[in-house]
Amino acid sequence: MAQLLKALICSYLQTLERALEAGGVVLIENLEESVDPVLGPLLGREVIKKGRFIKIGDRECEYNPKFRLILHTKLANPHYQPELQAQATLINFTVTRDGLEDQLLAAVVSMERPDLEKLKSDLTKQQNGFKITLKTLEDNLLSRLSSASGNFLGDTALVESLEITKQTAAEVEEKVQEAKVTEVKINEAREYYRPAAARASLLYFIMNDLSRIHPMYQFSLKAFSIVFQKAVERAAPSENLKERVTNLIDSITFSVYQYTTRGLFECDKLTYLAQLTFQILLMNQEVDAAELDFLLRLPVESGTPSPVEFLSHQAWGIIKALSSLEQFCNLDRDIEGSSKSWKKFVESECPEKEKFPQEWKNKTALQRLCMMRAMRPDRMTYAMRDFVEEKLGSKYVVGRALDFASSFEESGPATPMFFILSPGVDPLKDVENQGKKLGYTFNNRNFHNVSLGQGQEVVAEAALDLASKKGHWVILQNIHLVAKWLSTLEKKLEELSEDSHPEFRVFISAEPAPSPEGHIIPQGILENSIKITNEPPMGMHANLHKALDNFTQDTLEMCSRETEFKSILFALCYFHAVVAERRKFGPQGWNRSYPFNTGDLTISVNVLYNFLEANTKVPYDDLRYLFGEIMYGGHITDDWDRRLCRTYLEEFIKPEMLEGELYLAPGFLLPGHMDYSSYHQYIDMELPPESPYLYGLHPNAEIGFLTQTSEKLFRTVLELQPRDSQAGDGIGTTREEKVKALLEEILERVTDEFNIPDLMAKVEERTPYIVVAFQECERMNILTREIQRSLKELQLGLKGELTMTSDMENLQNALFLDTVPESWAGRAYPSTAGLAVWFLDLLNRVKELETWTTDFTMPSTVWLTGFFNPQSFLTAIMQSMARKNEWPLDQMALQCDVTKKNREELRSPPREGVYVHGLFMEGARWDTQAGVIAEARLKDLTPAMPVMFLKAISADKQDCRSVYSCPVYKTCQRGPTYIWTFNLKTKENPSKWVLAGVALLLQI
Repeated sequence: MAQLLKALICSYLQTLERALEAGGVVLIENLEESVDPVLGPLLGREVIKKGRFIKIGDRECEYNPKFRLILHTKLANPHYQPELQAQATLINFTVTRDGLEDQLLAAVVSMERPDLEKLKSDLTKQQNGFKITLKTLEDNLLSRLSSASGNFLGDTALVESLEITKQTAAEVEEKVQEAKVTEVKINEAREYYRPAAARASLLYFIMNDLSRIHPMYQFSLKAFSIVFQKAVERAAPSENLKERVTNLIDSITFSVYQYTTRGLFECDKLTYLAQLTFQILLMNQEVDAAELDFLLRLPVESGTPSPVEFLSHQAWGIIKALSSLEQFCNLDRDIEGSSKSWKKFVESECPEKEKFPQEWKNKTALQRLCMMRAMRPDRMTYAMRDFVEEKLGSKYVVGRALDFASSFEESGPATPMFFILSPGVDPLKDVENQGKKLGYTFNNRNFHNVSLGQGQEVVAEAALDLASKKGHWVILQNIHLVAKWLSTLEKKLEELSEDSHPEFRVFISAEPAPSPEGHIIPQGILENSIKITNEPPMGMHANLHKALDNFTQDTLEMCSRETEFKSILFALCYFHAVVAERRKFGPQGWNRSYPFNTGDLTISVNVLYNFLEANTKVPYDDLRYLFGEIMYGGHITDDWDRRLCRTYLEEFIKPEMLEGELYLAPGFLLPGHMDYSSYHQYIDMELPPESPYLYGLHPNAEIGFLTQTSEKLFRTVLELQPRDSQAGDGIGTTREEKVKALLEEILERVTDEFNIPDLMAKVEERTPYIVVAFQECERMNILTREIQRSLKELQLGLKGELTMTSDMENLQNALFLDTVPESWAGRAYPSTAGLAVWFLDLLNRVKELETWTTDFTMPSTVWLTGFFNPQSFLTAIMQSMARKNEWPLDQMALQCDVTKKNREELRSPPREGVYVHGLFMEGARWDTQAGVIAEARLKDLTPAMPVMFLKAISADKQDCRSVYSCPVYKTCQRGPTYIWTFNLKTKENPSKWVLAGVALLLQI
């Protein structure tokens, strides 16, 4: 009899010792990556006292040679010590897609046709029985024959045994043939249900891969099987078998979709839906794999400028690459020839709802997606929703959240509910409301709420023990704060999952880690739980109502200075909604993401009440300081974000608000004296429709945000594609061949290192600029050396001359997925580009450096983007001036004048200072004629700046009138890529550009 033990349970050693003496079989479940050292002597078979004893802990246990030990882990890709691999036989029991399909087929047939499945099961047992009988008879016969001596024909028993064996073998053969006929009939009947099992198997593997998007997305096969079973029971009945199978497929797909999406963040739901739709269509052979590969990768044919003004050079490069596919032949010519109709299509507000011009409207849905992604990437999230709706049905894109009560029904003592927290949301109100309905409250002493933190672990364990016996509910809040206790919690929940009171329930909440490396929630807790995400409402309308919902009519009447209190309270609600929702615009919204929550708003209102009661005049400056630097500013870590927060408050909270003329946004006047319900009505009636204008941003911010969202979506779906497949059927080249070709191309084109000693020999005086040049050459050498080393190593690995390491595998994946490998990015400069574009940019940087280091004369205009460290070059401008005029460096500043010239018009460098080019403006544009910042043009997201003249001046001579202090960043990720501040002239109030998130970027 095999003993089943769990590695998580403390008393397993006693059972192990007894089994070792008795010669039993022990299976230890759920091992982590580290094996208990106590098992070391056992695994190493370290016998003592003439092989009769093995030491377990401090006890010497008698060793029975019949003892067998089986270890089991749930980890998908465990890394054990090398000696363990030598001591134990490793067997991979990970389920495969075909294997799971067969298991699910058996499950669906046993539910749909129990008679068939029983017959199949009996047949299998019968076949195995026959094989055992034959084997026994053969062994018996062989044994007698080997022991017979002399004339064995005289051995009557032997002859009789031979006869019986022959007779039995004939009978068995006859029954085997009968069984084979029956089995064919059974299999034929079962095969009708295979499409449903195949779909379910596919759905499980898509769901299982989601952990690659976020480590919180862990699902178990056990939980999936229950969902599958319920979906089969829920499927619409039908007498027609074909129709019934279609109903089964539909019910299984939708049930798994609902089960999965309730635990996904809003931003990942469409990614999951896209992967689901593409994989189903690929399985049904309804899409061309080459076209899908194009859509996900989006190759660009570089070097061809766009001949039409409504498409960017980037978009035209994609169209040229698309035209090389057979189905899109002549697309580029057609756009040039019929530019009027194409312009109308491309510039329409919702092109995904329009028909493509000419015969292109007759293309398949996937082909239309390819063209749409080339021309209007910002509309791809909407186009993708339409595609899913067309292929799977509208119920997949409606986006109704499952109500808490229906999710609660699926929970049990062994199935906790796990809330993945988002800033500004408290999901535990749902639990409390459900508890009240069912009689679980604090007052009834059957509802325990433990907020975890230092010293609370003991309280939580006591609550769990009591609740499991009495059938109470336990809430464990913020378990991410007690990292060291989580493995104990996992063991505890596993122990309590058996033999607990049937009404016992556990509700857990935790914040997701900011990065996958910081993820600490054990797999066992996540897999066994029902995961639910609760996110704040989307859009200004919902956020403003939600902010106001924190107050009541009583709140509005509590202050003696009602008019001022109400006006500032409403402005604060609008401010709260703006700062919370501005996050969606990415780095152009906030450089970093901050967890602003309703607590900030309610405390600010309490502060407002206290200050108004204590002062005769409204202390606007004090209030703005408290709100902007302490209540909300307490979260803010970036100086530019602090400026933004301060500017919003300066615009929203000022004396003019009491005169009834303060606009919180274009077309939205601050309301006057009203009661509570009227404020809600005012929002419904007067708030303009959702647009970036409500936040002080330009509409381009939304285009940029939507484009980045769609880029991320397709990048993630590409990474989720099955690894073992060829690069799509019919594409021709395998994954390995693609990588080899790219590897050889990069090795051929990457340049040799700069010879630093030779370069130094050319130089007489090491000026600040020459020091910068040497530093840049050294950094470039480190990068190119790593590129060559890692590629040559991978080349040997692919040839089989070196063992493939995890670093080599990561490099191979990066090359295949067109991403910059980690080891290169760590030695390079910040960049958001894919590998192909990044490598071309690298060659341009090398070329620029080579030109500069030929004779070390300053170029007529410097490509500022080309530096690893642009700050060092900008500092060198000041150092040169400081040395020349003997000025103190700390009292100097850079003056930035934007010229009216392009780089081609400049032939020589200026006598003092430097001309620089290669900068782009985001959030606005530069009006060259007027020489000031101006409103951006629609769809021109990052217009190029003219050449800029940078000159070092004494800090006290800076002209700070009518200028906007514009931050300069290396990439559109902003935040940590900040390098300098340029003062740019403006006719408008600088606050307009602060709210619009205007910045200069070195790369786009």
